[in-house]
Amino acid sequence: MLEILMAGGWAMLPILICSAVALAIVLERCWTLRRKSVLPPGLGEEVRNWARSGQLDPAHLTTLANGSPLGELLASALAVRNRPRELIKERIEDTGRHVVHRMERYLNTLGTIALIGPLLGLLGTVIGLIRMFMEVMRGGVGDPMKMAGGIGEALICTATGLIVAIPAYVLHRYFRSKVAGYCVEMEKQATGLLDELTMDQLARVRPSRVASTESSAS
Repeated sequence: MLEILMAGGWAMLPILICSAVALAIVLERCWTLRRKSVLPPGLGEEVRNWARSGQLDPAHLTTLANGSPLGELLASALAVRNRPRELIKERIEDTGRHVVHRMERYLNTLGTIALIGPLLGLLGTVIGLIRMFMEVMRGGVGDPMKMAGGIGEALICTATGLIVAIPAYVLHRYFRSKVAGYCVEMEKQATGLLDELTMDQLARVRPSRVASTESSAS
């Protein structure tokens, strides 16, 4: 295997570096994006019970925010729980953008590796072929087997680039879809908490709307 990698020439070096970086990103994202660390089971219902009891202090909110991305999102709503509904919703949206940005960390790098992997392999192949043809121009065709071997060595870069790029692309799409699914779940939990916090506001708004409708009808 080492001889095959060395046969690819210097262009194999950036491909191997990209493979190492991609492996590190995949392992880190697999650990960070575990479901129980992003969406702890039962946390949404537990936080809604806290909101009903009204027993919330700053230290409690800090612990909740530092525990998980979902906890950070719900803690941002609880921090402004006495404000109007629109302000609470705006705070949730602002915090949600930061949370999603952190969950998508390094995914752009993984996508870039999936894009440039085949290009680096093609570059190594082209350089290898150019070097081989320059040798042919200097010394003639000579042994056809050497030419075939040179072409095979040049293609090693393309094969290696594809071997790195294909898993990187698949895992990039997988993590993207995983983050999108988490976003939907967090949005549901945040909406439930928002309704719980603004239940009294909604109860006051509905009678006023009914009254205004009846007065306009009369």
